[in-house]
Amino acid sequence: MSRVLTSTHSSDQDVAHGRSLRVLARLLAYPNAALRAHLVDLLGALREEPGLSETRKAGLTRLVSQLAAADAYEVESDYVDLFDRGRATSLHLFEHVHGDSRDRGQAMVDLIQTYEQAGLRLNPDNGGELPDYLPLVLEFASTLAADAARGFTGEFAHILNALYAALLKRRSLYAHVPAAVLELMAHAIEPTEVPEDEALDDAWAEPDAFGGCTSRGQQRPDQPQPIHIVRTARPAPQRGA
Repeated sequence: MSRVLTSTHSSDQDVAHGRSLRVLARLLAYPNAALRAHLVDLLGALREEPGLSETRKAGLTRLVSQLAAADAYEVESDYVDLFDRGRATSLHLFEHVHGDSRDRGQAMVDLIQTYEQAGLRLNPDNGGELPDYLPLVLEFASTLAADAARGFTGEFAHILNALYAALLKRRSLYAHVPAAVLELMAHAIEPTEVPEDEALDDAWAEPDAFGGCTSRGQQRPDQPQPIHIVRTARPAPQRGA
């Protein structure tokens, strides 16, 4: 289901790039029954894409085969565990850049304005996804001419590389999707170092009551805690008026 209004393309190359970007966007979306019913069609479109290497097409074929063969509940559960439980594999671009800082809100506003300036708007029935949701961002890129799409995706190519590296680290076939976007848009594939990622559920957890002030970086109540005695300056005696 389209999340933004699409525009017409100006050339055959634009049409081909736009179609492939939309397919890759769909492959990153939540693998519900509607998506899995069209996996063969999606893969067929990518097999005709000259901008992808045979190695990348083979990896995408393995991903589609895995999604089609596995139990539906398992596929959906694995997707949530992979993309919704840690920042390193988050599909929300600004999660990688701004985290929970106030800058993320302004970045969201700027991105919405980018959509609107191109004559597009978010579909109110998009399931409540934020404007920086990668499948949605890729769908927007698919409406641009090839050169414009390349420039736009170049602005977050470093995030695609970071996502690719994080998915490789987890041995997920989904790694082939951001790699395919980089290939298609002629951006270098340069996997970055992935730091150990604390699960979002742990990062947002409230500290236990009387648990040593916070849940991180502090000693626990069942551990020895040193007492520091500090000499303070003796106050000067008060003189009478």
